[in-house]
Amino acid sequence: MMIITIIIIITIILNKIGAQYDYYKYHPMSEITSWMEQMVKDHPDVVTVVKYGKTYESRDISLLKIGLNTGKEKKAIWMDCGIHAREWIAPAFCQYFVREILQTYKTDAKMEEMVKNMDFYVTPVLNIDGYIYTWENETTRLWRKNRSPGPEDCGCYGTDLNRNFDANWGTVGVSFDCCSNTYPGTKPASEPEAKAVTDFVGSRKDIFLCFLTIHSYGQLILVPYGHPNYTAPNYDELMMVGKGAAEAVWKVHGMNYTVGASPDVLYANSGSSRDWARMQGIPLTFTFELRDNGTYGFELPEDQIQPTCEEAYSGALHIITYAHDKTFSGAVANAAVTLWSILLAAGVTGATLM
Repeated sequence: MMIITIIIIITIILNKIGAQYDYYKYHPMSEITSWMEQMVKDHPDVVTVVKYGKTYESRDISLLKIGLNTGKEKKAIWMDCGIHAREWIAPAFCQYFVREILQTYKTDAKMEEMVKNMDFYVTPVLNIDGYIYTWENETTRLWRKNRSPGPEDCGCYGTDLNRNFDANWGTVGVSFDCCSNTYPGTKPASEPEAKAVTDFVGSRKDIFLCFLTIHSYGQLILVPYGHPNYTAPNYDELMMVGKGAAEAVWKVHGMNYTVGASPDVLYANSGSSRDWARMQGIPLTFTFELRDNGTYGFELPEDQIQPTCEEAYSGALHIITYAHDKTFSGAVANAAVTLWSILLAAGVTGATLM
């Protein structure tokens, strides 16, 4: 009887240890899916799973919606990870990001305020088919695209989902060789994964204050647009906020992130989700390219997951906080009223300002 009791106690302890999710290792898709379900069970008051599309191979594309239910339509933040299959650090970051929000919103007044005012929509893995494929063996580990078949006259698979959005589609930074890593597909949003984002975000574009898409590698914070002939209407604001985020990143572990439009700091491209989101009117859209600068590239060692996530969280939180405060604090409106009062006192009218 004593032996049976001891075995039961040991089993309970081992189960509890096993239940501890390791945020500092890479997880296959099945474990990420189970983790998402567990987040809902652990935090039913603030977390729900939303299925918003199917992959080419008919897998559900799901996000975690995080926020306190106020009974009103709320503003929102978008984040997706894993649009490129081989960039494993990106899904690791999305999971870390969710954990941090859920661990802090009850104790941190600022996070509690943001969770009341906004919903966070987080897709841990967008390119699910491709991500699963990278886990098959060493020869598939560096697969980038989704897994849809090419055109009839092509024996290759996959479209680059981050060239498939309707944003100067197919103009620069792509190859129409269907075997290429930058093949943009047959038309904008031809791929079910890109269409899922287009439909979901596009139908709610007025609620989104911020659109963050997480990639690797290169240690960059990219602003719209990828096409060198176009500049975002709020480029100066995007650069200011991006540089603030880079400074926040640097303060954590001293890691330097470069800020700029893709043609200026990386290469020209078209059809990205970041550019598409900005063209939809979402004001603050950024791409994060996480560690490193090429030493390990897409195969970042697991011992770098924690510092990478810590610094990127600080950078992302800077952008999100800016978006929140610009909308809810009233600071911008108050500043405008103050400036107008000064101008009126000086005898400046609307007519003289024209």
